Amino acid sequence: MVNGSVVQFRRGRKRIKPRQFLLEVDGVDSRNKAEKFVGKMVEWKSDGKKSKLILGKIASAHGGKGVVRAIFEKGLPGQAIGTNVEIKE
Repeated sequence: MVNGSVVQFRRGRKRIKPRQFLLEVDGVDSRNKAEKFVGKMVEWKSDGKKSKLILGKIASAHGGKGVVRAIFEKGLPGQAIGTNVEIKE
């Protein structure tokens, strides 16, 4: 299991894709290392009384600095930006 963090929605100038998020993976700093995570499952757990578990899958690498793009089964809340995720191996 590898840890990572949610960086941002995948977005353009005028449109946000609510199910797609950019993730930074701990210890990954290049595109070649990031491509090894394509196809892995991702879990996001919320804090609080009603803890939610939202699953996703890593779709591709994003850019050259080791960021990956994950597609979740339903959109994460805005509070998820900056929180941790777990990548299952």
